[in-house]
Amino acid sequence: MDDAPEREAAPCPPGPLTGRICFVAAETHEARAALQHLVSKYGQSDSDSARLVVALGGDGFMLQTLHRFLHHHVPVFGMNCGSVGFLMNEYREDELPDRLGRAEPVIIHPLRMVTMTADGMIEQALAFNEVSMLRQTRQAAKLRISIDGKVRLSELNCDGALVATPAGSTAYNLSVAGPIIPLGANLLALTPISAFRPRRWRGALLPYHAVITFEVLEAEKRPVSAVADDTEVRDVVRIEVREDRSERVVMLFDPEHNLEERILKEQFAS
Repeated sequence: MDDAPEREAAPCPPGPLTGRICFVAAETHEARAALQHLVSKYGQSDSDSARLVVALGGDGFMLQTLHRFLHHHVPVFGMNCGSVGFLMNEYREDELPDRLGRAEPVIIHPLRMVTMTADGMIEQALAFNEVSMLRQTRQAAKLRISIDGKVRLSELNCDGALVATPAGSTAYNLSVAGPIIPLGANLLALTPISAFRPRRWRGALLPYHAVITFEVLEAEKRPVSAVADDTEVRDVVRIEVREDRSERVVMLFDPEHNLEERILKEQFAS
């Protein structure tokens, strides 16, 4: 199996793009104003015939856009009209088709979360950033963690735990002191959230093909919810997380500000 990072996707389809771009925007004044300006300048395509999607907003809106267009098989280029904008390019209106033609592609594979709830229901969701398990009440959660069917941590007493992709490793994962993962590393981050016991456990780096299983101990007394990006399942008793390489999206970034460089710079941020 070739574990090298994927680079084969073209930045965008060849040929003129004017009128073939689908612009989408967050529900903020800044993003809606940008949408109006760009559509008047470059035209607007419907989502089914577009050759490229330009998302206007912040990182949260970018995640929504990736989920929305996952099966449209078109690249997505984000321009920051939000706050952080880690997954976004700088907002500029001029010469956008030329800029899109020079953009560098990054292939992102999501995590697939499969949950079983206390009443036996099975639910699935995808996550481009992370899958997190979170306590629902004032009492700490108790989780048993297995990797590829082998128990690695018999009991983690905590506020929760998460599994992050490289692209998502600088988001919630970083805020709870998880490691930043370079895009080409083919790794996942398994990170505890406010671990109480074992107090010194700081998480693990796992190969991308690992299957991570969480069992909720004392689930009735200590209920837990599972969240895949913006999809939440409450009262879960078992959660399985793995990277799904049958699913993929292509994100586009300006060459001078590509995602790999941003992730590298985050590791040296003061």
